[in-house]
Amino acid sequence: MNTVRKSENLLPFPVISAAANGDTTAMCAILKHYEGYIAKLCTRTLKDDAGNTYSYVDEEMRNRLQVRLITRTLAFHVG
Repeated sequence: MNTVRKSENLLPFPVISAAANGDTTAMCAILKHYEGYIAKLCTRTLKDDAGNTYSYVDEEMRNRLQVRLITRTLAFHVG
C-alpha cells in the first residue's frame, strides 16, 4: 500500500479545524473535496420504456448528503 499517495488525498487538519469553527471558505473546500464521492453515492440508473438505461445524479439526495456533511463538520470537536 502506498502511504504517500493516501496522504495526498487527505484534507489538511487546519482546513477541518477552520470548518468546524464555522469558516465558510474551509467548509466550501470540504464540500469540494467530497463532491465526487457524494455524486457517486447519488448516481441512480433509470430505464425507459424502450429499454435504454440512463444514469443521473439524484439532486435531492446530493443536497441531503451535503447538509449532513456540513452538520457533522460543524459538530466536530477539535481536541
